[in-house]
Amino acid sequence: MIIRRFIYFFSPGFAKTIVYMLQSTEYQVGPYLRWFWRVNDFMKVMYRRQLTMTKAARGLLLVLRTGITTQLLVALVLAGLSIKDQNFMFALIAFAILISAPVVWAHLIALPLFIGRWLIVKPLSSRKVNHSAKVFQNHPGTKIAIAGSYGKTTMKEMLLTVLSEGKKVAATEANKNVATSHAEFARKLEGNEEILIIEYGEGAPGDVAKFARVTRPNIGVITGLAPAHLDKYKTLQRAGEDIFSLAEYLSGKSVYVNAESEELKPFLKKDYILYSSSEAAGWKISNPKISIAGLSFTMSRGNKKLSIKAPVLGKHQIGPIALVCALAFDIGLSSSQIETGAANITPFEHRMQAYQLGAAWVIDDTYNGNINGLKAGLELLSKLTAKRKIYITPGLVDQGPENKNVHNKLGGLIAKSGADEVVLMKNSVTDYITSGMEQANFKGKLKIEDDPLAFYSNLDQFVAAGDLVLMQNDWTDNYN
Repeated sequence: MIIRRFIYFFSPGFAKTIVYMLQSTEYQVGPYLRWFWRVNDFMKVMYRRQLTMTKAARGLLLVLRTGITTQLLVALVLAGLSIKDQNFMFALIAFAILISAPVVWAHLIALPLFIGRWLIVKPLSSRKVNHSAKVFQNHPGTKIAIAGSYGKTTMKEMLLTVLSEGKKVAATEANKNVATSHAEFARKLEGNEEILIIEYGEGAPGDVAKFARVTRPNIGVITGLAPAHLDKYKTLQRAGEDIFSLAEYLSGKSVYVNAESEELKPFLKKDYILYSSSEAAGWKISNPKISIAGLSFTMSRGNKKLSIKAPVLGKHQIGPIALVCALAFDIGLSSSQIETGAANITPFEHRMQAYQLGAAWVIDDTYNGNINGLKAGLELLSKLTAKRKIYITPGLVDQGPENKNVHNKLGGLIAKSGADEVVLMKNSVTDYITSGMEQANFKGKLKIEDDPLAFYSNLDQFVAAGDLVLMQNDWTDNYN
């Protein structure tokens, strides 16, 4: 096995693996190098996914293979000279050059990325962002900004779906939520949109404040706070401060905050408008009903009433949907437009998507999550009825110093969910989860899966009629 791993360094597949690692870390040198030095077996790196052959990937692949090949040829030439001249020193140098070629070029390939980022990418991105600032400043539409550790894309898609029933609306695409994405969004605007919906990502301290200065929102929605990107923020407090810089930009006016996120409560101020599963922006919520087919509830404010039905899952969705409907009403949509829009809401891909697998139900919630999202899913699992309840997860990434505590907590939530069987994908946090399950006296069956890809590919052979399966979160190759 050791010999096979060594030989792989000199195979065409090694260069492909290196470019895959670069692509998976979004061509960021630091994360790539950290991943490189913790890999034990490069043959197993491209396990879950494969390299996407973009123009950049093809170029890097060519440079890497050319560099390694050139260094190997130099080594062979020196080896030939050492034999000819019987020069032992030449032989040692040739051997060192040969044996180090893959590792040397795995590092040298990062150099053009580093230089290109500073000399080309950053200046170009800066020009695009500066231009977008002028577009947003001059755009007459109402701008809604969405920030938070989770729930941003779902909130954005809900707003887009409902508000589009009565207004011309544009929203940032998918989960593209950084400055360059905002700039690309601005470039495509026609200028006659009535509402713009802009999702804010939070990758490092100061990001949200910069996004607000560029996009100039009129309304802010803060969806929640949970441990995420703590490798950059270090503490949950700093992450919260960054997210609430959106509220500071708006001077506390027209700021809507999720009252059901416990971590947000220390940041709340009296001017903020709260939303939850019981009340949203002054609308009272009653008669909630939740099933595998979706949810329904009634909203009322004064003599106004809305009967809402939406094909999405979980009690935690009531508050966001209610806020969307409340905002739609204030913006000028009719009751029928709002109710029709709510009925057209669909789960975003891999976010609490329900589908049937044979005679079993599967809820796909595998988009990279957080502890609050997992908690909401487990609460739903506990409330739904099934012949057998199965819970599947690898755990969470990006938890920083909270890693152990978060996964101990997850184990406790799993134990209390009523799951009959739990499948954990084996990785660095599995022991923390099982420890939490043991402490909470889990009574069901536990399976530790060493081959996630094979398991998911053969899920139909694992489930039976009447089963309810909840799959939460994903664990990408760069965290293995």
